[in-house]
Amino acid sequence: MAQRISDPEAEAGARDGAIASFKLRHIDIVEGKLDQDARDVRTKFSKSFVSSFFPVGDDIRAIVVDWVNYLRHDKLCGPDNPLFPMTKVAVGPDLRFAAAGLDRKRWSSASPIRAIFKQAFAAAGLPYFNPHSFRNTLALLGGDLCEKAEHYKAWSQNLGHEGVLTTLSSYGHFSSHRQTEIMRPFANPALDTPN
Repeated sequence: MAQRISDPEAEAGARDGAIASFKLRHIDIVEGKLDQDARDVRTKFSKSFVSSFFPVGDDIRAIVVDWVNYLRHDKLCGPDNPLFPMTKVAVGPDLRFAAAGLDRKRWSSASPIRAIFKQAFAAAGLPYFNPHSFRNTLALLGGDLCEKAEHYKAWSQNLGHEGVLTTLSSYGHFSSHRQTEIMRPFANPALDTPN
């Protein structure tokens, strides 16, 4: 489940609060987009917008497609069912509460998503990165891939930002190592040009 939770964060740059509130009707696999309709989705500032899937890899997209197909075809979920349903909890054979499949209700907050992230990173032996860090990564990826200002403007809007400055000032932070790599050629142009 942890892998599946991270996918809309990477694919469409959605915030974890929005992810917890998505319904199946908000995702369009064929068009590769999420309709972040503020009437149903908990978006920042109650702003509605459409996010196209970011180019993060066919493997990630396949996970999203498999999850949506699983819900629609195996679990017979309809358009108003949650994209990420709550875990159904029942008393197990040891008389303790345990996971017992999926519920038809959505999560009331993003806290379970953050808990799943923590567990997944710990299980992989990696330091914890919160769900929002995927948005930081997407902003940096946009800086690498976008060749024109209008491309980065579209990338920024796809993150739900009205202005590119929001993306650049809030999400475009480099590590000190990367900052040094970028700046080094400026000090000695004969060595290389920044990339």
